[in-house]
This record gives sequence, C-alpha cells and structure tokens, in this order.
Amino acid sequence: MNRAEIQAWLREEAPARLEDLWRRAEAARRRHVGDEVHLRGLIEISNFCVRECLYCGLRASNCALARYRMTAGEILAAARQAVAFGYGTVVLQSGEDYGIETAWMSGIVRRLKALAPLAVTLSLGERPEADLAAWREAGADRYLLRFETSNRALYDRIHPPLAGRPSDRAAILRRLRELGYEIGGGIMIGIPGQTYDDLADDVEMFRTLDLDMIGVGPFLPHPATPLGCADAGCAPPGEQAPNTELMTYKVVALAQLVCPGANIPSTTALATLNRAEGRELGLQRGANVVMPNLTPLEYRAKYEIYPAKACLYETPGDCDACLKRRIAALGRGVGVGPGASRRAGAAPRVFTRG
Repeated sequence: MNRAEIQAWLREEAPARLEDLWRRAEAARRRHVGDEVHLRGLIEISNFCVRECLYCGLRASNCALARYRMTAGEILAAARQAVAFGYGTVVLQSGEDYGIETAWMSGIVRRLKALAPLAVTLSLGERPEADLAAWREAGADRYLLRFETSNRALYDRIHPPLAGRPSDRAAILRRLRELGYEIGGGIMIGIPGQTYDDLADDVEMFRTLDLDMIGVGPFLPHPATPLGCADAGCAPPGEQAPNTELMTYKVVALAQLVCPGANIPSTTALATLNRAEGRELGLQRGANVVMPNLTPLEYRAKYEIYPAKACLYETPGDCDACLKRRIAALGRGVGVGPGASRRAGAAPRVFTRG
C-alpha cells in the first residue's frame, strides 16, 4: 500500500468503500496471525511520572492525583491471576517513574519468568539504555513505547522534554530491537494540530520501524491538563485529523495492512468511545489482541490518563469472563501461549522459564 492509498483511505467516508478496507484488513489479519485473539494481562504498577505531557492525567504537576506504586507482592499476585486465566503475557505499565529502580524491576522480571512460561512486556516510558539492557538480560521479552506522532514539532509541543534529555522514541525503539526485544509503538489519533498528512506519515512509520506491536487510540485528553481544558488550536480547515471512533478503525486496519503479522490491540479507548461494541469492531477490522486489566481495584481509578475509562470497576474475574464471552460471540477463539509477533522476517522467539 503506497502513500496515496493510505491518504485516500484516511479521508474515505463512504460506508460501502470502507467495508472494502475492513475486508482487506481482516483477510490480512487472518492470513498472517490467524483467528485467535490473544489476551494480555495489564498491570498498571505505578502512576508516578516525571513528565509534563500536555494531555495526560498522570503528568507530574497534577497535584490532585493520589499517587501509588505497587509492591512486588502485589504485582506477582496480579500475575498469578493472569496465569490462572490462561493468559500468555503480562504487561507491566507505569508513568515514567524513576522510583521504579533498575535492579528492583530486574528482580520482578526474573520472578515473573520463574512463575510460568509467560511473556513479559514492559511499558515504562523513556528509560536509559542501561535500564533497558538490564531488563532484557533479566528476561523481559517486549517493550511498548508509543511515539504518539511522527510530526516532530507536534511531538515536542505536547511532550515537553526533560532537561538535557531530548526525546527520540524512534531511536529508542530501534535500540530496543538491537537489544533483542519485540518492539511496540503507536500513536494518538486527532491530536490538536495533527493533519491527515501527519497520520499518513504515522502509518508509514509503523512500516519503517517494522513494529511487532502497534497500539493506536483516539486523542482523549484529561480535563485537568492544558490540552483538556483550553482551546489547543487545530490544523487548517479540512486538514485536522478527527479523534473519532471511525478514524481509529481506519488506522487499525491500515496498520494491519502495512505491518502484516504485527499484534494489534483493540484498545480500552475504543471501548470507552463505544461501550457496546467498540472492542468487537476493532477485532473485526484488523486487531487481534485485547488487554484485560488486572490492576487491583484500589489502584485502578488512580491510573487516570483520561477519565471515565471503560471497565474501570470490573473485577479481573468479571472482565476475563466478559471478554471471553464477547470473543466467542465473534466466532473467534482465545489464543494460547505468548502470541509472539509474526511480522515479515521476524526471527522465531522462544519464551522460557528463568
């Protein structure tokens, strides 16, 4: 798929034409990753963050947010739930929290790998290369770091860098690949000032980075942030990319077509926009992963990147049962094992204990 085709699909509004895009994405998904839907157990281990991103409720200056950091025992208990539910992967996610020390996290990873033949995915922000190397050595298999937008000026506007530390997430993702991780990136759709051209660049960036995992979701700012409580400005008339459910499905489908074999989640953000069938429609338009939340209920509402997230107060058991029912209703099965990327040219990965 060339850039002109990507641009045309991003602007397409005709339902009959879009049905063709959904069919193409589903055919590619079925051919490259099959009909299994893999469940990744999400554990939001800390809501501390040193960053001041202009849209995120975890930003360092949000003094109204009650902060938490899970203990090792709590993380392992949540991981045991993942094993009991039959999940092949746990995802440890946090803000960019330097209270999560390198050696401590290495120990957590080793204990998780000894617990069961789990794939361990980390999503802990922009950490120094020494941290990333140590966690890979400890056994971490995957790292998620969304680049949010390939437009450098737009990225810098909404993600103020730390002093003396310019941000280059594409370079970090490439280095993660060299360290032996499966790598995951992704974007927000509809950032104020983001154009259709920018979105086309983003889709091409998925292909350039040859991502193993691609997470995309609509721009949903927290109201207590600069982009959530003020007129943030937009692109020229007719050029602003919308942060809609439909645009999100388009990018999910295009991601499947430009990165065949990548794992693509149907996200909580989609379920937040459409609680009745948002996840299902994502799974019918190119996605093959869902991430049930295993974060203890006492912490879950405090991980408020944006408000009113779907399934906020469901217990892990209720969430697991609900998602498995919904997947079965689509005529799809639940994946077994870690569900490694099958992207073109990827070397086979072996997930072991220890």
